[in-house]
Amino acid sequence: MVDTTVLRDDLRFGEGPRHGPDGRLWYSDFYDHEVRALDLDTGEQEVVCEVPGQPSGLGWLPDGRLLVVSMLDRKVLRLEEGGLVEHADLGGVATFHANDMLVDAHGRAYVGNFGFDLHAAIAADGEAPLMEPDWVAPGTALALVGPDGSVAVAAEDLKFPNGTGLLPDGRLVVAETLAFALTAFDVAADGALSGRRVFAPLREHLIAPDGIAVDAEGGVWVAPALQPFAFRVEEGGVITHRVRTSQTCFAVAIVGDRLVCCTAPTSQPEVVSGARLGKLEVVDL
Repeated sequence: MVDTTVLRDDLRFGEGPRHGPDGRLWYSDFYDHEVRALDLDTGEQEVVCEVPGQPSGLGWLPDGRLLVVSMLDRKVLRLEEGGLVEHADLGGVATFHANDMLVDAHGRAYVGNFGFDLHAAIAADGEAPLMEPDWVAPGTALALVGPDGSVAVAAEDLKFPNGTGLLPDGRLVVAETLAFALTAFDVAADGALSGRRVFAPLREHLIAPDGIAVDAEGGVWVAPALQPFAFRVEEGGVITHRVRTSQTCFAVAIVGDRLVCCTAPTSQPEVVSGARLGKLEVVDL
């Protein structure tokens, strides 16, 4: 029996969920090319914008303007009154599709990318080779985008940098999906990262961390990408809570006192791009 309740079951593939400044759940649907905002209490949903290059990570500048990752053209876009405009070009940093994003209170954005064609690798050989301890994913950089759209490298040689969050003590935590680990960094006043270390090793639990959400106590809720669960992980790798979802969980967000999970049977485009198998699922914390 699952622990969640299905809010919506008409998605293609939901990603990048965020608790918006207006209290609604904001999320991207890759293959509908839409960013949406959903009122969890009324069920009313709005299509905020359409992103032809496939939307992913979301965040807001201090003045409230929305930033959204455009995956296929490796850009961060900014929503103005007249529509989306280019905020930053990640082509000099991202080595494959741009992905999840965290925007901090200063308007600095940390943006991950695949690093290589993961979907093609899985289509060719399945997921099993990626889970072998001696298989090493290609490294790629985490991008740091300034509020003015300037782009720099925040950290190098990450194994599929994905969900990102800020811990209560100010450290940044990044889900390295294909390292099967959460990685922590110290954050300088200018947003630069240092002091890289493992926050939580997760390989023994077969958790390939995808989306994450940090709670007020410093626990990290993790979407495992390979299992129909969401896990709460503390520093060192201790799992304190487990929520069962109806299908594989790829992203999570904390909205008020609820955990929202984006689920789908798989992340492979050939399966989910043409069907509506994705769901938004919720559980009270």
